[in-house]
Amino acid sequence: MARQKFLARLQGEITRRGVIDVLRHGINHGALSFDLFYGKPSAENAKAVERHAKNRFSITRQLHFSRESKRSLDLCAFINGLPVITFELKNNLTKQTVDDAVEQYKRDRDPRETLFEFGRCVVHFAVDDHDVAMCTALKGKGGTAKDSWFLPFNQGWNDGAGNPPNPEGLKTDYLWKRILTPAQLTEILENYAQIVEEGHQKTGKKKQVQIFPRYHQLDVVRMILADVQEHGAGKRYLIQHSAGSGKSNSIAWLAHQLISLTKDGKAVFDSVIVITDRRILDKQIRETIKGFAQVGSIIGAVKEGAGSSKTEQLAKFLKDGKKLIISTVQTFPHRARHHRRRASRREVRHHH
Repeated sequence: MARQKFLARLQGEITRRGVIDVLRHGINHGALSFDLFYGKPSAENAKAVERHAKNRFSITRQLHFSRESKRSLDLCAFINGLPVITFELKNNLTKQTVDDAVEQYKRDRDPRETLFEFGRCVVHFAVDDHDVAMCTALKGKGGTAKDSWFLPFNQGWNDGAGNPPNPEGLKTDYLWKRILTPAQLTEILENYAQIVEEGHQKTGKKKQVQIFPRYHQLDVVRMILADVQEHGAGKRYLIQHSAGSGKSNSIAWLAHQLISLTKDGKAVFDSVIVITDRRILDKQIRETIKGFAQVGSIIGAVKEGAGSSKTEQLAKFLKDGKKLIISTVQTFPHRARHHRRRASRREVRHHH
């Protein structure tokens, strides 16, 4: 009876909060609290290292997810017994591609099945010998093609789409070797994956959206963190993101992790300031970072109508030692004028 009550509580919490939040923060049951996943420990904390080593990452093949239809999917990844990632695998031998796997998810993986409900798994991967695609929310065969929205999860090749040739095997083996190892999956769960609430720009109607990083986002954040870890503060970087490639999330994930970066036992940065040129981007970054910050008081957001000027707010945040400060370029009048002049010149060149 006690076991059934606990499992019912766990089921309810995953339904309400999603598996990401449950793994990250555990659950309460009666007077007790349960940790369901141990995150990345600091090397000097022996107890935390020991606990982290007890996490169990496992894979089940041909997982049957429906009692009625007897259907199964190719693979499912579990962390400490909780399903987190599903996979449909295709290959040249069967004359099927990643597109067939995507269609299978859209056609035969009903989101009314418990395993495919929103928030139950972190991500769904469609994989073949050459390409990988991912989706964080399946909508069922009644939805439009965009509803079950599969995005590429490829490395890119020759400044374009796809994956580079792999002399050691399949083009897509990076998924297993560099993304889904216990260490990397732990990092993704702690610092990237989350459920956020988004409002429609016109109607204001809000909906929950589950986010899993795309390959290029993971790659760029990891590269910068590694370079800063080696060389410290003071270098300059330029990141090129195309339209719709997730700039705000990349910025938020990088900023969130920069504030906790240390070198020789000392923080690399006293404060990290994020400056954007659009208010909507400013809000997106702010909300994304808040989803990861353990202590909200470390964040300072420069806002309009806050009872003091933007420059006064910025000065106060710096004086108070806020670790992460988010603002728009309009906070800096000289830079804002320069930005507008450059934009005007671009418009003139465009019209000519």
